[in-house]
Amino acid sequence: MDVVTGASGLLGSHVVEQLVKQGRRVRALVRSGSDTVFLESLGVEILRGSLIDQDFLNHALKGCNTLYHCAAKVGEWGPWRDFVENIIKPVESLVMACTVNKVQKVAHVSSITVYGHPKKNSFPINESAPTGQYLWRTDNYIRAKLQTEALWRNYQGEITILRPTWFFGPRDRTSLPRVLAAFRLNRIAQVGDGANMLNVLYAGDVANGVIKAGQSSKSAGKTYNLSNPGEITQKDFLALLADSLGYPRVQKIYSVRMAYIAGFVSEFIGKMILLKRPPHITRYSVGLVTRSNMFDISNAMNDLGWQPTTHLCDAVKSTIEWYFGSAKRPGPLAGSLT
Repeated sequence: MDVVTGASGLLGSHVVEQLVKQGRRVRALVRSGSDTVFLESLGVEILRGSLIDQDFLNHALKGCNTLYHCAAKVGEWGPWRDFVENIIKPVESLVMACTVNKVQKVAHVSSITVYGHPKKNSFPINESAPTGQYLWRTDNYIRAKLQTEALWRNYQGEITILRPTWFFGPRDRTSLPRVLAAFRLNRIAQVGDGANMLNVLYAGDVANGVIKAGQSSKSAGKTYNLSNPGEITQKDFLALLADSLGYPRVQKIYSVRMAYIAGFVSEFIGKMILLKRPPHITRYSVGLVTRSNMFDISNAMNDLGWQPTTHLCDAVKSTIEWYFGSAKRPGPLAGSLT
């Protein structure tokens, strides 16, 4: 029995989908009130509950051979207590439940951001590189992810940690809506000369890497970067998004310095007015689109036989088709995708 946390989310739903295609028995753990229409279409067992409810987890992990932990608070916005409640405490509870049920293998999804803000001359980065480099005061997400990695390393069973880069795909209800809103409100802009390479991934490719790690005899006790060498520049990626959505190509260009200042000001105002959602621009989001992130994936290639296989044009197309099709989201471009 394979158990997947965060099964109704972006990555978790892709992991469940691919496990089902392999003919695996899957138990999907979701929060109460989660949209489970897609999971129900796959015919998997669905359990609703909280990942900090020890009784629920002890029951949910009965008979579990492999746990794929994909659930976590997504994004950088919010007070520290939100990250404790939604990232750290669930892992504390899962470690105990896995111990009680003697779960043989755990594949824990962390983040490539745990390396912090390394200097440019330190790339490419492999899994032995220092983590938490030059953290900002507001890097709560990174600190929480680092704590969960430390918690899992004390687990007595087989533990594998995955560090994926920024990814997107169908059933993305977090980052894609922010991008679409920015285009719709004409708030999207290129930062710098746009020549930096982005290593964004398709969610299905990340899910494939997570599953390979969970099923590999070589992965126990190891950590893997899930990234790519940089397939597209920031400028070309913005053009791809604009063309796919039917919007004019981005004309605004901000310097990196001005973008970071705008992010700082937006964050300050957001905190002053107790904004629940992230501002339209944050220093974290600026960092995502301006860094030429290069991460070594040779360990994942050698041990797991994994590398990205989905071209970004296909990834963007399928994501947008889902958003304006299956998701039934209203929008000015719904008709342009037929």
